[in-house]
Amino acid sequence: MKNPKYLDEAFEKVCQEMVEMFKKKHKDYGKGNILDMGELGIAFRISEKFNRIKHLLIQDKKPENESIEESWVDIGVYAVIAVLLKRSWFKNLEMKEKTAPSK
Repeated sequence: MKNPKYLDEAFEKVCQEMVEMFKKKHKDYGKGNILDMGELGIAFRISEKFNRIKHLLIQDKKPENESIEESWVDIGVYAVIAVLLKRSWFKNLEMKEKTAPSK
């Protein structure tokens, strides 16, 4: 992984990681988990992620599953999904690349 030279390049790099995480998880979950609970469900998911991060940082623990960094990226993905949901894009648009559920 090449380190970016500029802050805006670093921001773009993290945004690209968010896109990749979104695509990967969308294959597993589809839209149903978001559409079932809507924006409130997203708020709960972000709250759970945040509380996990807070607990790990306070306890100075190394996570056994996803890293703290992955959790922050996941929160970013949920934030973008919330914006897409508010604009009705999440419900009304499909993925450009057809994704079959993972086995």
